[in-house]
Amino acid sequence: MTKGKQTKKFLSFLAWLVGIFVALAVAFGMIGQTLTIPYIPAVATIWAGWIVAVTTAIGAVMKITEFF
Repeated sequence: MTKGKQTKKFLSFLAWLVGIFVALAVAFGMIGQTLTIPYIPAVATIWAGWIVAVTTAIGAVMKITEFF
């Protein structure tokens, strides 16, 4: 594998990892009600946070195991 391909693959992985961290940060912010959405009831925000957290975790596991 050439150095350019290795760099591209590493940067792609790094971008994916940062995306996972951001999605989980937003999800847990919604769950803990640190991050709220105006005019949306708190219970809906909490549920949406759990949906984001669970689907992010499932997607990360699928990618790691290359099932995705």
